[in-house]
Amino acid sequence: MRRWWVPGLAAYLARHPRDLPCVLRAAWRLRRRQWWRHRPWLPVPARDYWEFRLSTANGSTGQLDPAAVVAVARWSDLQRTGK
Repeated sequence: MRRWWVPGLAAYLARHPRDLPCVLRAAWRLRRRQWWRHRPWLPVPARDYWEFRLSTANGSTGQLDPAAVVAVARWSDLQRTGK
């Protein structure tokens, strides 16, 4: 089973703290609907949705690069604001 967090992302964000709000906003948008009703009681993505996102983003490996995650989070913010 793959996990919903990205290995190395915390270390990347510790070195680049200005990217943290952007990544948190992107993570919030990926959360499962009514997350408070199901275990774990955390706003994390649904397992099948996260598996789909991993496979479409990186093919069969499903390994995410922390810099790529931040780049996509920045892009997502720009799309949201319409810039």
